[in-house]
Amino acid sequence: MTRRSRPLLAAIALTTALLASSCSSSDDGDDDTSADATGSGSPVATAPAVPQPATPSDTPTDTGSATPGATPSAPATPAPGTPPAPGTPRPTGQPPAPGPAGAVWQPKPGVTWQWQLGGTLDQSVDVPVYDIDGFEHDASVVASLHAKGRKVICYINAGSWEDFRPDAAAFSKSMQGSGNGWQGEKWFDIRQIDKLKPLMATRFDMCKAKGFDAVEPDLLDAYINKTGFPLTADDQLKYNRMIAGLAHERGMAVALKNDLDQIPALVGDFDFAVNEQCAEFSECDKLSPFIKAGKAVLHVEYKVPTSKFCGQAKALGLSSMEKHLELDAWRQPC
Repeated sequence: MTRRSRPLLAAIALTTALLASSCSSSDDGDDDTSADATGSGSPVATAPAVPQPATPSDTPTDTGSATPGATPSAPATPAPGTPPAPGTPRPTGQPPAPGPAGAVWQPKPGVTWQWQLGGTLDQSVDVPVYDIDGFEHDASVVASLHAKGRKVICYINAGSWEDFRPDAAAFSKSMQGSGNGWQGEKWFDIRQIDKLKPLMATRFDMCKAKGFDAVEPDLLDAYINKTGFPLTADDQLKYNRMIAGLAHERGMAVALKNDLDQIPALVGDFDFAVNEQCAEFSECDKLSPFIKAGKAVLHVEYKVPTSKFCGQAKALGLSSMEKHLELDAWRQPC
């Protein structure tokens, strides 16, 4: 399940989860109704797939230049070929560190999409992009969506420990901080990057082995939350760039999830953005660097109706829709 890192939404999410749990025993599972602008039943859990490491692709590419960030002051220009220190914006025109030659999928501004992390997957939505849970769907589901002409994004939680995942035991107690407002989840200590990197790599290997085209790593804004660790903006930049590199090494595109304040520093490292509730919090303009770079912004609102945000979303070039907080099949696109 995705989550917006704000205390109010966390409280709403917990209430929603408790109500869904109390009603699940009476769900009759109507899976034949199209998702667009229709009601949806309670989510139906599916068995998680155990990660199967795959050989990383040798054909990813670097994805462009980042614009300088706003937080560091007077950074020194690194020597040619030397990656910038964490948190240091790259000088104008200096690209990210090069990766192996090749091409990753590049979603363009305005592309339509479906995001479903809860309930039985509805494959009938006529859109070119699906974003689904990487653990809960096997390679046959990805292949089926590919056969329908869809690109498929692998949702993975990269920012917090989840006690219900099959690899939960691989994450030591020292990596786990405060709860993030969702039952069974605790923030990662992203400073332990050397320990987290191989574990995230195994998850990305799973996505690659199942045939996914891209990764949506959730919770990439730990540093602005109460994690139980003294995390800094530099810690987050270093971690997020590591995450982007893992995806590109495997030939997959990668999304920057929320983390709006670091977009100027990270737009060159990520291939598209996934955003929740920028209209509700009056911050959609912050996503413009992705659009200007020719990279899609996949955007949802949970509490604001389409009549209130679609005008601005279309003007900005966002790929927007209204969704239920539990991210079941229902959707109301702009």
